[in-house]
Amino acid sequence: METKIEKLPENIVKVEIEVPAKDAVDYYNNAAKKLAQYVNIPGFRKGKAPRNIVEQHIGEERIKHEALESALPKLFAEVIKSNNFDIVTQPYVESYDYKIGEDMKITAKIELRPEVTLGDYKGLTVEVEGYKTPEDSMQKSIDNLLEQSATTVLVTDRNTEDKDIIVFDFEGFANGEKIEHGDAKNYTLDLGNSSFIPGFAEQLVGRPLGEEFEIEVKFPEEYHEKKLAGQPATFKCKINEIKKKVLPELNDEFAQKVGHFKNVDELKADIQSYLDKQKEDIDRTNSEKAIFDKVVEGVKVEIQQSMIDRETDLLVEEYKQKLQMQGFTWEQALEAQGYDNIVKDLKEDAAVRVKNSLVIDKIAKAENITVSQADFGAKLSELSRMYQMNPADMIKQLSGNPGVFNALSQQALNEKVTQFLFENNTVKIK
Repeated sequence: METKIEKLPENIVKVEIEVPAKDAVDYYNNAAKKLAQYVNIPGFRKGKAPRNIVEQHIGEERIKHEALESALPKLFAEVIKSNNFDIVTQPYVESYDYKIGEDMKITAKIELRPEVTLGDYKGLTVEVEGYKTPEDSMQKSIDNLLEQSATTVLVTDRNTEDKDIIVFDFEGFANGEKIEHGDAKNYTLDLGNSSFIPGFAEQLVGRPLGEEFEIEVKFPEEYHEKKLAGQPATFKCKINEIKKKVLPELNDEFAQKVGHFKNVDELKADIQSYLDKQKEDIDRTNSEKAIFDKVVEGVKVEIQQSMIDRETDLLVEEYKQKLQMQGFTWEQALEAQGYDNIVKDLKEDAAVRVKNSLVIDKIAKAENITVSQADFGAKLSELSRMYQMNPADMIKQLSGNPGVFNALSQQALNEKVTQFLFENNTVKIK
């Protein structure tokens, strides 16, 4: 086999491969034998018909196509190995000339990983603003615990208040029409923690039991349903029940109920420990990011647009999945934001992700940082716990999706490189 290599812009190499006629014929004959096993030819057992008979039944071009499918992986592997190419995606055939009895000629293009030139990535010093725990964090934590243990009692002798829980009926209208899915009977709403559109819950305060009334609201301009975005609406409402929250008393009995604490002081000490750990984790995360950002500043690399486009496609798919989890569709997002606006932001994220990935891989190679079986197992266990499955079942579940295994390996490598950078650079917390 002879090859001719030509470097093109955007980290592409053009490869011209010439396969000797004898080898090309062998590929062709083997392909004909393989295909003959899957066709019924009168007078012959499967796989036993001569080549010319097989050609008459399935065509010469079909056999050539099968021969190429068989030959290309081996040919490309040889080209990649002999030229020490670091590829980022599978090579693709641009053209071929395949005549039986003559040398076979293939023209292909291979996309290579961009050359990354690292600047200083060890011995750096970065300053990071330390996270300051809000002064009311302790009280908010206690209040949350009390809220979680709150009970409710029915109220019949007063109007609704802003911290009540109500049970009510509502029916919405906009643009002279009833709003689809804009009505409910005996709907429970916490007036102090409402996720309804702005101004809705506030107008339910000060209302008596049993009264039928109307409220006027305006949908947000960025509302996901375009025909309602920015539109005024009227809701007919009726309060059926008013419930008042009753918080437990903060005492030793409460502390014993919510955890293994003897008294309130132990409960507060545990909360403080959590807040201290939270600060430590945030400072660590911010420090790791500051170091990596500093390292990336000194990196020189020219990334081809095709890599960014492929990463953008992945981000679009991730975005679609997030929308689905939130109860929205891709079509609704397109209608509300427009394709160009969505993809513009995703492309910017994709460019950052590609560059970061290249930098991590380069540092890993320079420092001989690799992912061990134990590292991969730890990531797999983490994923198993997230989905409440044992690792063996998780492996079976993912066996048809090798991309997930690659992603887990990359996550493990990212973490090891991040740890290396943190240990080999200095952070000053301001």
